[in-house]
Amino acid sequence: MASGADLTAYSSSLKELYPQSKIISATYTANPFFALLPKFEKFGGSSLRIPLIYGDPQGRSRTFGTAQSQSTSTSRLFKDFNLTRVKDYSIATIDNETLEATEGDANAFISAASSEMDGALNTLKRSIGIGCYRDSSGQRGQVSAEPSEAATTVITMKSAGDITNIEVGMTLNIHSAKSGGSQRSLDGSTTSIVVSAVNRSAGTFTCATAYDSSGTIAADDYIFVAGDRGLGLSGLEDWIPATAPSATAFFGVDRTADVERLSGHRLDGSGGPLEEVLAEADAKVAQNGGFMLDHFLMSHVTYKNLKNSLGSKVQYVDLNADPRVSFRGVLVDGVGGPIKCVADFNCPDNRIFGVQLEHWKFYSLGPACKISDADGLSMLRQSSDDGVEIRITSYGNIGTSCPASAINIQI
Repeated sequence: MASGADLTAYSSSLKELYPQSKIISATYTANPFFALLPKFEKFGGSSLRIPLIYGDPQGRSRTFGTAQSQSTSTSRLFKDFNLTRVKDYSIATIDNETLEATEGDANAFISAASSEMDGALNTLKRSIGIGCYRDSSGQRGQVSAEPSEAATTVITMKSAGDITNIEVGMTLNIHSAKSGGSQRSLDGSTTSIVVSAVNRSAGTFTCATAYDSSGTIAADDYIFVAGDRGLGLSGLEDWIPATAPSATAFFGVDRTADVERLSGHRLDGSGGPLEEVLAEADAKVAQNGGFMLDHFLMSHVTYKNLKNSLGSKVQYVDLNADPRVSFRGVLVDGVGGPIKCVADFNCPDNRIFGVQLEHWKFYSLGPACKISDADGLSMLRQSSDDGVEIRITSYGNIGTSCPASAINIQI
């Protein structure tokens, strides 16, 4: 007689426990920019072209003959960003003993499955949330200084706020550069750093492996989750880089033809009053093409400072990402009307990004996050262990049809 609690039955229970709507809701929670981004879920093929117009024909003059002669050598200017997808995986496992021990007990199975699923979902949504702000290198932060020689290795983040990107149990690699360069070691040979403790107040994390005189970690080195280097989302730091881009093609486009219209704007707002910095950023974007900002994205520390700066003038606004997910922001005056300021702990402490949200999308192959079940099963037997695994995947990337309507503010 067949058991009533086989893998197919458990897989069906998992689908009921985690329908796609619940995955979406869980993924968007506490990730405001990712949640608010418009979604395009039909990113098929190997790439997707995002066309934009960055200039008009210049066959114009107050002299007819001059206008006519110029018209033959000028036309409307187009560029096409040839966007490609990035893969991201988060895998939850449940051991076979737990499955057998919960046979016929749906509540016990749900408890075991939901604990692992919630954790795996949280890990994936943080990866995407962080990636929305960073560049395609996939880096999670930088090292402040070489660790001291000791029985355990303690690494201090260059920007203390980046400690939110590190979790106990992560396996990290450290490199001297975002790409190329050299991989660093703890003792001349150990390059895999397994995080055993995190001190969020101090901005440090610990690895149980000793750091000795042969270690090669140095100030300003870059920290990556193992397997991520060079495979990150092209987030805001790629589309609106802090430094004007070179002629190196970005999704097939040389952005030096018109730097601001093809790579957004930059502003050094360090040391300035926040209200004035935001007003200057808004004016800069409007002045260079008439585009209007409608959102400023910032860290919670910056958001707190902005509220303190506004004092009694603070006005709150509720932002709805979808019927299940909403966020609270504050308003500041802008050229095109009130601009919503949103706190997002994925945003680096030293950055504020201004965007016109309608021009941005998260392009994905199917839902931005989903359980992999192409074969009809949400659960798979592990090939090398006594258990099953649930694969949560994301195949997508961020794109914009109007970089000129955005600004990268350094604070």
